[in-house]
Amino acid sequence: MRPIYFFLVFVAAADQALKFGIQRFLLENQRLPVIPGVFSVTYVLNPGASFGILPGHTRLILFMTVVLFALVFFFRKTIQEQPFLFRLGLGLGLGGALGNFIDRLRLGKVIDFLALEFWPLQNWPVFNLADAAITSGAALIVVFLITVETRAARGSGQPRANPGEDDKEYKGE
Repeated sequence: MRPIYFFLVFVAAADQALKFGIQRFLLENQRLPVIPGVFSVTYVLNPGASFGILPGHTRLILFMTVVLFALVFFFRKTIQEQPFLFRLGLGLGLGGALGNFIDRLRLGKVIDFLALEFWPLQNWPVFNLADAAITSGAALIVVFLITVETRAARGSGQPRANPGEDDKEYKGE
């Protein structure tokens, strides 16, 4: 199995398993301290996207997710030629998107459960594993893009035709 699909399936499955446990063992808005004053598990339903933006726009968010997956499917051959770091970031992000997509289809909302309680993050919105994977994946893609641009700037000033050419050892296949 290609790494991108492995991470996609792993993240979505882990996210859904955790959310199943949260729903089964906690009541909505119930807080369970894990490390008092630092971190708790808090079951909330988020009617919007990350940080509660676009509340009540579930159809729009579902549509955007379908478009994202369609684009990935359309560009799948080009994506497979990219270095491992890019594909890892994409796999994590897509896995998170799929985990939240399943919630929206099933509940019309997303189950969030990770709450940071230490300063300066005590007012950070409650989030979930899918959100963390999306954020981590996006960060990895940004690192990849910065690396490609830095290499291009040091080289001829022109981006390489195939950025993955020198990174075969990172492909992970």
